[in-house]
Amino acid sequence: MKFKKLTAIAVSALVAASPLMANELEFPSISYRTGPFGANGAEVADGFSDYMTLLNERDGGIGGVRINAEECETGFNAEKTVECYEATKDSGALVYTPLSTAATYQLIPRVTADQIPLLSMGYGRTSVSNGDVFPYVFNFPANYWTGASVIVNHLLDINGGSLEGKTIALAFHNSAFGKEPIRTLEALGEIYGFDLTLLPIDSPGQEQKSQWLQVRREKPDYVLLWGWGVMNQVAIQEAANIRFPMENLIGVWWSGSDNDVIPAGDASNGYKAVTFHNVGTDFPVFDDIQQYVVDAGLAAGTGENVGTILYNRGLYQAAILAEAVKVAQARSGVADITAEMMRDGMENLVINDEIMEAVGLKGFGPNFTVSCADHGGPGLGAIQQWDAASQSWSLITDFIEPDMEVIQPLIDADSAAYAAENGIETGRCN
Repeated sequence: MKFKKLTAIAVSALVAASPLMANELEFPSISYRTGPFGANGAEVADGFSDYMTLLNERDGGIGGVRINAEECETGFNAEKTVECYEATKDSGALVYTPLSTAATYQLIPRVTADQIPLLSMGYGRTSVSNGDVFPYVFNFPANYWTGASVIVNHLLDINGGSLEGKTIALAFHNSAFGKEPIRTLEALGEIYGFDLTLLPIDSPGQEQKSQWLQVRREKPDYVLLWGWGVMNQVAIQEAANIRFPMENLIGVWWSGSDNDVIPAGDASNGYKAVTFHNVGTDFPVFDDIQQYVVDAGLAAGTGENVGTILYNRGLYQAAILAEAVKVAQARSGVADITAEMMRDGMENLVINDEIMEAVGLKGFGPNFTVSCADHGGPGLGAIQQWDAASQSWSLITDFIEPDMEVIQPLIDADSAAYAAENGIETGRCN
């Protein structure tokens, strides 16, 4: 049975009109298949929903309890995302994954007050990795600041360990999302001696000629791309137009999807992006997805997105949350867990080779653990590169560690400021 796609109003009416179904694990899927970023949002939503369908069809749910993951369409609108949250939070919701930095910022105080966990995997407010200040918000296994650091460490690796005198430009979505890596790159620039040039690009990012004329004029050694949706397609094409070396253009993981590179054709060959998970379908779980979901006619979409970067990210997110449910069930002794139990499961999550092999995703991402104090994980990332001839991504590095000695003080300072501004008492993790 396919998951229904409901608007915030329809979900609200459904919750008000009918009692909560017994013995279901509620995973409200805040999604966007429409709007300026709908193509990307649909792929993530497909991966998330298909994995939950797989668990229902193959395993009967998790721990004998079936999953309900109805979608609530937002069009990538933060206000509609809040509406979806308010409409579904009393349905027994276990966790929210809004796939939007702007929406995450608005939901942080709400989920904290309502005691419902939120996972902003690879996006959102970086300092929520401090679980002492943000007990209900998680951003494992990586965040924007660790991603920026991993890119810099990759550049160090390919430049003999030195970036002294180099110039790095940051072409970023002119929003909270795009501005997230700036402080990290500034701090790393002071340490490693590179100059940072900022190139803000207004949403949705279809007009970038002035920024790339600046790149052509100033000739930075590298350009980092911090975009989403059509902004990435335009940036890659504009870089090709000025003959900027594609291997020197490196995106964040939200600028490293198939949708970003295919429109530019051969010109995108060699483009790179950081990622916190592997690529492709060479993992056993995809055989099960084909058998139990796609071939059974239960796919959330057409089935054509299976194996794309963003589909895999949605699937990976669902798989990690399913493992958190198992931890919560084991710790509480209850199969039909509550949101508080889910938070406990997420805070005690361990992802290792043994667990991921059982899931059918061994080697798909790095091992990590979550704790009371650390809601973010180790922040490891790898570099993927696009081959235009085969139209495929491949990892060209191992998973690289970020400079946590630089990033952790930034996290501590930002989270401490948030705690002071909001009157949050700390020390629960001591």
